[in-house]
Amino acid sequence: GRSRFRAAAAWSSSLQSSRRAFSARTPSRRRLEFAASLRDFTPHEGTADVGETNLPPYLTSAQLDGAGRGVYMETYGCQMNVADTEVVRSVLQGAGYSHAASLSGADVVLLNTCAIRENAEAKIWARLRAIRAERRKEAAGWRARGGSRPTRTVVGLLGCMGERLKGRLLEEDQLVDVVCGPDAYRALPRLLAQARGGQPALDVALSLDETYADVAPVREGSDGISAFVSIMRGCNNMCSYCIVPHTRGRERSRPSSSIRAEVAQLAAQGYREVTLLGQNVNSYADGDGGDGGALVAPSPTRDGFTPMVPPPKASLRFAGLLDTLSAAHPEVRFRFTSPHPKDFPDQLLEVIRDRPNACASLHIPAQSGSTAVLAAMRRGYSRETYMRLIECVREVLPGVAISSDFISGFCGETEADHAETLSLLEAVRFERAFMFAYSLREKTHAHRRLSDDVPEPVKQRRLREVIDTFNAGARASNEEEVGTVHHVLVEALSKKSDAEWAGRTEHGKRVVLPRRPLPQLQFGELLPPPLSRSVGAAAGGAATGGGGVARGGGGEA
Repeated sequence: GRSRFRAAAAWSSSLQSSRRAFSARTPSRRRLEFAASLRDFTPHEGTADVGETNLPPYLTSAQLDGAGRGVYMETYGCQMNVADTEVVRSVLQGAGYSHAASLSGADVVLLNTCAIRENAEAKIWARLRAIRAERRKEAAGWRARGGSRPTRTVVGLLGCMGERLKGRLLEEDQLVDVVCGPDAYRALPRLLAQARGGQPALDVALSLDETYADVAPVREGSDGISAFVSIMRGCNNMCSYCIVPHTRGRERSRPSSSIRAEVAQLAAQGYREVTLLGQNVNSYADGDGGDGGALVAPSPTRDGFTPMVPPPKASLRFAGLLDTLSAAHPEVRFRFTSPHPKDFPDQLLEVIRDRPNACASLHIPAQSGSTAVLAAMRRGYSRETYMRLIECVREVLPGVAISSDFISGFCGETEADHAETLSLLEAVRFERAFMFAYSLREKTHAHRRLSDDVPEPVKQRRLREVIDTFNAGARASNEEEVGTVHHVLVEALSKKSDAEWAGRTEHGKRVVLPRRPLPQLQFGELLPPPLSRSVGAAAGGAATGGGGVARGGGGEA
């Protein structure tokens, strides 16, 4: 039923766009080669996302075939968008499209976008205008040579920005031909076929069950060492500042069987690091019983945390999934992002402690150090609750690396609130942090109910102070690493010199080390170099030999 509703909604939007195109009186109006009538938008029984049975009458199965047309993709935003791009490549490859190495040689140009901040969207708008200018310049060149371009380039916008802005992209600015939301990638062959015929195409319907579990990602350009594996989609937290629940929908988790199969394939292909992904990754809950277990209620949430939506019953939760994967593949390092502080039960910390290949590098987003601001953000915890979690994490995992997120200048934030954020940064001393000035997003709770009352200059000044405070703590933390031993996953040659290797510790810190002691070392191998110096975000090391994935305690990590 959801599939038929999505198809009907997309076709209805296409009909409206068609009527506007026919009524346009300028010479540049779009020509529609496939006319549609009202009956074309009636849902049919047995429809699927892609295939001949789901086609409107004005398209044929032959028109779905990419026929080798080249697709050029650009990806913006978070790691989830990177993983989604790999899904899109798989869908289009299965429909007969091929990879294009550059925009100039592409028949289809797709931008996978982010809508989390205004600045992210501004970059996309500028890029779309640049692409339109390049298309016009190319067309003018063909006309000057007395011909015309063999095929018309189709431009599509995917992801969160497409879902948020919907028709504006097609109707007002006319910078794109296709708009496709995060849950509609299976429909891309149909949308591209419509666009090739001159008909703007849109499908941004959200799904309650789409996880792309059966789509094998195509990892073009991968280093063959590290890979992302998406395990869940959507978010139920409904933080007042965040657009994600509105652009990616509610939480739903992949069956654990499909995750295990994908990770096993990556390990067999020689990958040595896997990052498990989700908008709220540690709220993963396999509810299909696919692992043979009964559905059980979750353990009580850690004291002081209040979830916006009660967690569902499940046969396997995130701690169990991480334990299963790390036990099955001891040669692979496992990371995960992005989590929520409420979903760090003792069981998860114990798995990371007991499994040496589960990296003791945790992203625990604070967002603010003020209890009043956290309440306005609807984060579901206080400053005191967050600090108790940090203390518990460090008690179970000595030497753990903790990173975080911070927003400066949120609605109603006072100088006293800001000072509390600075003091939290000084107290915790994070290894890494993502820090931004607040950007109001439409549709969010803050947009509807709160006032964006902190002036922009004040936001920027507070952000600079947050960054300076973080940097001071991070520098001190890096200096303390000198003389310690970490296992480093060698990823590539150093960008500055072919005489040096570059890799990362289990804490995610970049390490540069000389090649000379181990000239036969290959990418993807692990070795424990003592860190000899700290240089900003990177550390210098000296190779001492090879080794498996291992982690010591105390002064050795």
